[in-house]
Amino acid sequence: MDAKTGRVLYAKQANKSMKIASLTKIMTAIIAIEQGNLKKPVTVKRSAVGIEGSSIYLKEGEKVPLETLLYGLMLRSGNDAAIAIAEYIGGSVEGFVYLMNEKATHLGLAHTNFMNPHGLDHPDHYSSAKDLAILTSYALKNPVFQRIVQTEVKDVPWPGEEWHRRFYNKNKFLRLYKGANGVKTGYTKQAGRTLVTSATRNGRQLVCVTLNAPNDWQDHQRLYQFGFSHFASHSVLERGQVVLEPFQPTDKRKDLKVVADAPFQYPITQQEKDQIVLKPMLTYPTHLLEKADIPVGSMQIYLGNHWIGSVPLVSKWRPSGSIWSNWKQVFVSLLMQGEL
Repeated sequence: MDAKTGRVLYAKQANKSMKIASLTKIMTAIIAIEQGNLKKPVTVKRSAVGIEGSSIYLKEGEKVPLETLLYGLMLRSGNDAAIAIAEYIGGSVEGFVYLMNEKATHLGLAHTNFMNPHGLDHPDHYSSAKDLAILTSYALKNPVFQRIVQTEVKDVPWPGEEWHRRFYNKNKFLRLYKGANGVKTGYTKQAGRTLVTSATRNGRQLVCVTLNAPNDWQDHQRLYQFGFSHFASHSVLERGQVVLEPFQPTDKRKDLKVVADAPFQYPITQQEKDQIVLKPMLTYPTHLLEKADIPVGSMQIYLGNHWIGSVPLVSKWRPSGSIWSNWKQVFVSLLMQGEL
């Protein structure tokens, strides 16, 4: 998946609900980052001590900063850190799980249900590859999340100890693949090997998810090779680009243009360039325009018959002679809609 636009570049059984193991902690982390104070000490309760599986060996009564717990959660996959975070943010594990499922609903994760903050096997705890890609793309937009998951080694001070603890990231994809910058590994006997990674090349960040994949390191490298080599970011519109010139050269308002109020880029293949279709949806009669900065509608953007996004349109004063390179597409769209 392209992290910025959400376009799926390749998928296989992407909506199948499966066990996800510690990939669960992606949701745990982003909720904690968004709702907690990273510097605030979290008091470790007895319920967070001695959780089965991966651990950062928390002790009851320790006061550990939330940020330190997050590094332990995402680098070392600490299940005890997950419980401590859940109880701090949600008041209880059950309260935090409610927040997890609420967030899943908000993000449109239709094949996901959480029962705990760590991912240990539970019959009603599951997600899908596509849902996890959507969640991860969302989380990577948060700079704190991105900083944590791309960290290979982290030294953290520990309460009551004179020395620092060192967390090594279990995600060896950070070292295997040039440009890798996240995200999370997972494993249980029931889930098998689960992996979410991200990688950036030439300013494009992709996200890859595999569930129950025995050769996940190799799978991810091949998928990135496919994604980066077959798709390129195409600038469909630039901010300020003139898309309509509603007035005749003899009109005193001839320099009042309709322009894109935001840029729009989208990953496409070489063969798809001619399939981009732009359709202006005007909500303000352009012949009534008298001044700049008036919202006049939006440019709806399609790849073939598939809607891929929109950009707001506004009026702007521009020097005469500015021509939009794709004016023919707009002309045809306006003609079809009866605007011309």
